[in-house]
Amino acid sequence: MGHWFQESIIDNGRLPLFMAYIGFILGFLGIRISVRLIRAEVSWWFNNVTPGGMHIHHVVFGTVLTMLSGLGLIALAINGSQTTLSIFAALFGVGAALVLDEFALIFYLRDVYWAEEGRASIDAVFVAVAVMGLVLLGFHPLDWAGVDTADVVSIVVAVVYSAFVLLLAGVVLLKGKIWTGLIGLFIFPLLLVASIRLARPTSPWARWRYTKRPKKMNAAVKRERRVRRPLIRAKIFLQDLMAGKPDVAHAKSGAEAELDATVHAAPAPGESGELVLAAAISSVGGGSGTIDQLPFDGQTPGSPESADPSRRPHESEHEPVEPHT
Repeated sequence: MGHWFQESIIDNGRLPLFMAYIGFILGFLGIRISVRLIRAEVSWWFNNVTPGGMHIHHVVFGTVLTMLSGLGLIALAINGSQTTLSIFAALFGVGAALVLDEFALIFYLRDVYWAEEGRASIDAVFVAVAVMGLVLLGFHPLDWAGVDTADVVSIVVAVVYSAFVLLLAGVVLLKGKIWTGLIGLFIFPLLLVASIRLARPTSPWARWRYTKRPKKMNAAVKRERRVRRPLIRAKIFLQDLMAGKPDVAHAKSGAEAELDATVHAAPAPGESGELVLAAAISSVGGGSGTIDQLPFDGQTPGSPESADPSRRPHESEHEPVEPHT
């Protein structure tokens, strides 16, 4: 293991990236443990930071830490030692973890940390861990490392290949396969297979090409439910585990509810559902707003909170808002 680490990580100059990866994982696990302890009101742990009665979310600290460490990385990029860069990279990873742990707060402009919408933060963290891990292992999208820049033919081939990869990635994304499209940039065979296979039934591709071909649309719907059922169950269980409430029964029922809500035939062009691509990326709707006025005063139209004020999300992370009641 030590030989592999020396040869693959240190000798290849990947120590800063490795430290950013470790910092990100430890930062995410640390903040998750911290908010659980705060929520449980453990006497020997910290409390929420509330100067003047205003609750400051940890995304604020993450933003500041990311900015400062990022500036340090930029300033030392040329002359800095690998050790110094690794320290700043680790801090950058911790800051990024604090930010992405509240990705749902940024996305919905509401405090939904313990609500169903808060699972978007877990999804964002999963994507970040996967992409960083692939880069750390040596996978690089559109890698030109072996291209002879003095050879015009080699450059033309590289440009054509890169354009082809980006084209396939665009097709895969239009087919609603966001994860596959992103990871496929690192693993070309995965991208190629995904571009050939059926599109997800709610995707723009299905809307444009399957609405007049009912057999293909039905096949896409059936395949989507079959393929995504175990994945959604595993995702919900893992999310519940990270939220402190692992529940197999909830994972099964939640998976069926998510399938019923998200797996359906896309409307034909010109019909309702213009933002199909957004629906393919996120099945949970929400409002937008500004720093001066948050949307719906903390509620989402049609949500249980808007119907029953007693179920509105609490502002403090330590208050017991159960994620799946």
